[in-house]
Amino acid sequence: MGRLITLFIAVLLLTACAAFVKDPQVAIKRTNIVGLDTTGFDMECYLGVKNPNFFDISLRGYTYDLRVMALPLAAGGLQRTVAFPAGGETELRLPVRIRYNDLIEILKRRPDPDKIPYRLEARLHLGTPLGEMIIPVVSDSTLSLPEAYRPGTYLDRIRDLLRGLR
Repeated sequence: MGRLITLFIAVLLLTACAAFVKDPQVAIKRTNIVGLDTTGFDMECYLGVKNPNFFDISLRGYTYDLRVMALPLAAGGLQRTVAFPAGGETELRLPVRIRYNDLIEILKRRPDPDKIPYRLEARLHLGTPLGEMIIPVVSDSTLSLPEAYRPGTYLDRIRDLLRGLR
């Protein structure tokens, strides 16, 4: 009987402690295209993670799915440790690689380069003093393609190069 009471008290304490763990607040701060090569481009999504708890939590890893104009474009994940201090906000960089072959269907739809709609779904795997938790992040927004990366800019450069060869 004594063991049962001890077990009941332990479960009650753990349940009470779990009620004090607040989910971090995650928001997408910005997205940038940061690189371009012959096979594709690199994009970075910056997430702001606010930890409202009185204790530190840590990122153990994440997974993500990216859709552009409702088409699946990139998916991935990473096992990485990042500390989120108690009561603070930390910026988390989520790198995404997009291959040109995956862009063909998007380009067929002729998107407005100033407002390309995307949806990012990510899952952050966090460690807390009471165990692991998974925080879903969903963002629907638009991306503006920088002028230097627009297809018309490359066509103009090739045209200028060919004029110079004459």
